[in-house]
Amino acid sequence: MTKGFNAPAEAQDPLQAAGELVQGLHQLADGLEGQPEALLNLLRELETLHRSIQDGAFRRSLPGDRQRLFALLRDMERSGGWPYIPRLQLRTFMDLLQRDDQPGLHEEPPLAA
Repeated sequence: MTKGFNAPAEAQDPLQAAGELVQGLHQLADGLEGQPEALLNLLRELETLHRSIQDGAFRRSLPGDRQRLFALLRDMERSGGWPYIPRLQLRTFMDLLQRDDQPGLHEEPPLAA
């Protein structure tokens, strides 16, 4: 991206490495203050990364059964939701999942991720 920004070569803890990357991105953004075009390009790159993770590894990692998916969604809602999914919509989605688990309702196919 920008000269002087290096990702850790080897990290023992992936979450620690991610934190270091995020800290570096904050520093990069601070260094680009006053340069709206460069900041816009950074935001576009971050959006591309976000979509890539969301549509790739995250989607493939979603639980396959309703109980585990509901637990994940409940945890997401409690911790502030998912980027680009307002909390109210996430709450509504969770309520619909819970309603589907009530006895007497016909079984529907699993949700597509």
